[in-house]
Amino acid sequence: MTDQAERLREIIKGHTKQVNLARVIAVTSGKGGVGKTNFSVNLGIALSKLGNRVLLVDADLGMANADMIMGVVPKYHLGHIVSGQKSLREVIVEGNAGLRLLSGGSGDYRMANLSERSLENCLQRLNELEGETDIMLIDTGAGISRNVLKFVLAAGEVVVITTPEPTAVTDAYGIIKVVTNADANIPIWVVVNMVRNAAEGRQVTERLAAVSQRFLGITLTNIGYISWDQAVSKAVKEQQPFIISYPRCTAAKELNQIAANILHRTVSNKIGAVKFFQRLLGRFC
Repeated sequence: MTDQAERLREIIKGHTKQVNLARVIAVTSGKGGVGKTNFSVNLGIALSKLGNRVLLVDADLGMANADMIMGVVPKYHLGHIVSGQKSLREVIVEGNAGLRLLSGGSGDYRMANLSERSLENCLQRLNELEGETDIMLIDTGAGISRNVLKFVLAAGEVVVITTPEPTAVTDAYGIIKVVTNADANIPIWVVVNMVRNAAEGRQVTERLAAVSQRFLGITLTNIGYISWDQAVSKAVKEQQPFIISYPRCTAAKELNQIAANILHRTVSNKIGAVKFFQRLLGRFC
């Protein structure tokens, strides 16, 4: 058993490039209904427009709807790559402004049943992402279920989305606590969505930051807020990203600033696509 695990580590190491490692950012929330997926899609487009090659992984298993917001229809998902049924290019779908989408599918990838050859072929296919991707955004499900945490903890950075609603803030703190207890080294950014004004956004983030500092001993970073904007609701009904349909709306301007803030953050732990999938698909690290 030990020899097999060591061999798997060698396979993974052999398919991990040391150059052009992608930033892997999980976007998550303590509860549903806070606009997490809409944020993920529009952030991906904003980052793409700033000259980055962005891949959005829809990991909201069972409730995936990033494709609907992007206006695309993926036929295949990550499981088809893992099983060897499809190539990376067959599975990834290109959407607005160059943003690409990879559906997570059901999340049942059965990596434990793969032979060494199958695992090597799988990592070889996923390795193509290293040379083609600058930023991977992982749109997780909401809450602290095992599947959600699996994707969050496999990433190198975490963006927690909340709204000013007290229950949303409480649940946001809940997921921050769980992530910190599992890995205190993961940088956590906070975005407050649907705020009435800038003061409300600052108030929520300051409250979260104070509690996190006191009880968890971590420093949260506020990378921006997004105002409640009627244009966002209109775009959702039109099944279009609001940053495309209404590029001059308040929410779009604020989202562009958040994208710039993310790019300006210095990140020392760019884990890359292969490392992310290594963490996600197996327990070999």
